[in-house]
Amino acid sequence: MRSSKKALILLVFLLILHHANICAQDYYKYFKDTTLRIDYIFSGNARKQYIALDELHSSNHWYGKRQRLSEVPVEGNGQITARDHKTGKIIYKNSFSTLFQEWLSYPEAEKLTRSFENVFLMPMPRDTADITIDLYNNRRKITTSMTHTIAPSDILIRHDKTMPYIVLQQARDTSRCIHIAYVAEGYQKNEKSTFLADCDTAIEALFAHEPFKSSRDRFEIIAIIPPSKDSGTSIPSKDIWKDTPLHSNFDTFYSERYLTTLHLKDLHDLLNGTPYEHIIILVNTSEYGGGGILNSYNLSMTHHPMFKPVVVHEFGHSFAGLADEYAYEEEQIPMYPADVEPWEKNITTRVDFKGKWENLLKTDRKAGFYEGAGYSLKGVYRAYPRCRMRDNQYPEFCPACRQAIQNVIDFYTK
Repeated sequence: MRSSKKALILLVFLLILHHANICAQDYYKYFKDTTLRIDYIFSGNARKQYIALDELHSSNHWYGKRQRLSEVPVEGNGQITARDHKTGKIIYKNSFSTLFQEWLSYPEAEKLTRSFENVFLMPMPRDTADITIDLYNNRRKITTSMTHTIAPSDILIRHDKTMPYIVLQQARDTSRCIHIAYVAEGYQKNEKSTFLADCDTAIEALFAHEPFKSSRDRFEIIAIIPPSKDSGTSIPSKDIWKDTPLHSNFDTFYSERYLTTLHLKDLHDLLNGTPYEHIIILVNTSEYGGGGILNSYNLSMTHHPMFKPVVVHEFGHSFAGLADEYAYEEEQIPMYPADVEPWEKNITTRVDFKGKWENLLKTDRKAGFYEGAGYSLKGVYRAYPRCRMRDNQYPEFCPACRQAIQNVIDFYTK
């Protein structure tokens, strides 16, 4: 019996090793161990949108996924797809959401044309590749698309030097882990220790929540500390303007609590060459606010009593693409049409519920369809009465959100 058990363990190990070798061979068949950074400008209005290529950068080593290269764990509001130029085979894909697409849902987009920076990372192709950017509307239909060709030998691809960083947490297996970078915003040179203490608070808050707690050893975390000329951040509604590395501000889209930065090229310049996939920007302010955008960044204030629940909530957006589960009493935002199923895993219109929390309905009496989510009081449903994605007072993610997060963690690390 013992020898049979040992043989089984050995067989499982060999299968895992074989799978890892196949993944590695497939990766190096198409890619170098180098990061390609592609900068775009998205512009337009509610009627017409445009995508323009801006700049190309490269840096040593690739810190993203090396398996399941042509798959995405969540759909997002847009996708970037790389195809081998000779064969047309999809060799890489990732999903994202953008502030530009969110802005398109506001009344201002009906009468004004604006532009937004966007930055995406992918492994450097070994040979010429065709890159396609697709943007979707809230009906999950492509509204605009652009394809361009990248040759890795292009002399105008700028090679960036690695910026200095501090390692805050090492993963158990650095070859298959999730990389998070904490970036300081509005911390002056003499406030470095304050920022590092804020990083520690944010890290412990995140890993106090399941499933992050059980998967903590799968995360590698670094810190970037650019000194700021001014302390704090800009608050336009109070006529407060600060000179900070990322030029962040409250009042995004005239929403008082919405704290963001539009300067994504500056952000990624600070991160050149460092091990990062997901970004958490900590803003040195006691004002309440934050924001989280799938595969772009999570941005949070640090010195407000709600810092810990907010930074975790926003990471639910930026890391796992979770939707907000609250609804506005005074003004509903029609972000989710009643006849279209949202791509987010923690809300539903019950149009096409498959692949969400139907498994929990069989095992948990509390699981169900609770109306009022995605900013709408009617027509959009969540899985549980309360959740970290619904309110800051609730201490954990609901089971539906936990399994959605776990699926993303597993996608990148197994």
